[in-house]
Amino acid sequence: MPNNFRCVSHDVMPASAGTPEDLYAAPGSCTTIVIGLNIANVHTAQVTASVKLVSDTSGGGRTATNTTTFLAKDVPLAVGQSKNVLIGGKVVLETTDKIQIDCSVADKVSVTMSIMEIT
Repeated sequence: MPNNFRCVSHDVMPASAGTPEDLYAAPGSCTTIVIGLNIANVHTAQVTASVKLVSDTSGGGRTATNTTTFLAKDVPLAVGQSKNVLIGGKVVLETTDKIQIDCSVADKVSVTMSIMEIT
């Protein structure tokens, strides 16, 4: 199974404040490891940002189906500030799992995510 390292980025998101926008969806027959995820405030005022993991898969020996969880919720970002959302951690995405980004102001966070896709 080959491992492919990739960078997923979006200059400004989400398109509408309060409506999480998809940054990445794990493709079919692929497991993705999120290695790092950075968010930066590109607005002229402080904003808050959230990062969601949307999952409807099951695993880890659980019979229950996964649900949507926050990797970061309402993180305050000063003007020009950036933060690493996954400090020291990694996240596994299974087929159809998604990473979504939200912000208190539309189009005011810039996002860069480093991943490894295992096909």
